[in-house]
Amino acid sequence: MSPRHLSRSEFLALTGLLSGATLVPRGARAAVPPAQATAPPGKTAAVTPKPSRVSSAALRRGCRAALAPGATVDPGAELIRIGEWVQRRGLEQDFYGGSAFIEDFEARIARLLGCEAACFMPTGTMGQLIALRIYADASGNRNVGLHPSSHHVLHENNSHVVLHGLHDVIIAPWIRPLLATDVRGAREALGTVSVELPVRWLGGQLPTWAQLEDLKRTCRSQGVKLHMDGARLWECQPFYQRSYADVCRGFDSVYVSFYKTVGAIGGAMLAGKRDFIRSARTWRHRHGGNVYQMLPFVASAAMRLDDALARIPEHVRRAKLLSEALASDDRLTVLPRPAQTSMFRVYLRGEPAELSARRDRIASEDKVWVANGFSPTRVPGISETELQVSEDLGEVTEEAAAQAFRKLLDPA
Repeated sequence: MSPRHLSRSEFLALTGLLSGATLVPRGARAAVPPAQATAPPGKTAAVTPKPSRVSSAALRRGCRAALAPGATVDPGAELIRIGEWVQRRGLEQDFYGGSAFIEDFEARIARLLGCEAACFMPTGTMGQLIALRIYADASGNRNVGLHPSSHHVLHENNSHVVLHGLHDVIIAPWIRPLLATDVRGAREALGTVSVELPVRWLGGQLPTWAQLEDLKRTCRSQGVKLHMDGARLWECQPFYQRSYADVCRGFDSVYVSFYKTVGAIGGAMLAGKRDFIRSARTWRHRHGGNVYQMLPFVASAAMRLDDALARIPEHVRRAKLLSEALASDDRLTVLPRPAQTSMFRVYLRGEPAELSARRDRIASEDKVWVANGFSPTRVPGISETELQVSEDLGEVTEEAAAQAFRKLLDPA
């Protein structure tokens, strides 16, 4: 098969560009640490030797504040907390997801998103593949319009192509969210468009409300199914100042995550029309997703959801303050500006290894964890990192947090 017959994601996967890998002779060991697998195309995640990783984890545990989420959780204590929550409510065991509690939770999320029905999924990857497959079978068109930073392209090992014979059509540039003009200008007829709200690799960037409504109208007028990759949809409400149902209205289906933002132990929800969800349940079974007992995952999500959603506006407010405090230093570039959700990206001069060493020093001296990691960009000598305000920021002021971060710019 010649390269011109490969989809973009297939090409990236085969060449190793997606993970920052390089081609090696057959039989040779590729020197590509697992940490690189999360890097976007054209980038290589920072590599830290194992002893340093252990030391950094210990440093983070000793910090009083963190500018990025991911604090370690005692898994035993969390499972006990879920069990006690289940016991207090007298919930009964489900069988393959069949229980009044799980059905009620699915109906609650459907109402929250303004959809007719919803189905719990073990993973977002499964839920999204199911949505795209249903639309492709119904229309006979296997072309899916995508942003180049889409989960489908970057993080799912080409599963939409390998498992379902779909063809990704990259219709937008990396530097901005996918828009209606991209759909209208697509060079191939599209059966489905999948849109991430917000765009993680653009620092949580979102289209304006007018742009979002234009996208919905355009897809509807062209007979293109519109699916929302809402992995971080919960973060969008403060930006749009509209209900989740209003944001989702006009999408044919919506996926939301329960471990991102909400902090559950796993799981996702796929929502849409009743007939669509009925088909989705069949496809969940075909994917091996009918877990014998789903109660622990659903209970973890239900237990955390209300509190997590209530915290989001404050997290977004603090993210705006923190991002502006950082942007006031002309040695730092913040994207987007102002922050639109609780996350944003920061670009700074330095190599990932040296920045990681400085981060550890700051954690040791100031007890503030300023970043989880650093990646090189296509500009030599410039690295980037993703920050996100959560409860991990604690009582440290935004200016104090920014001051700690700026120490990354000081040589050792």
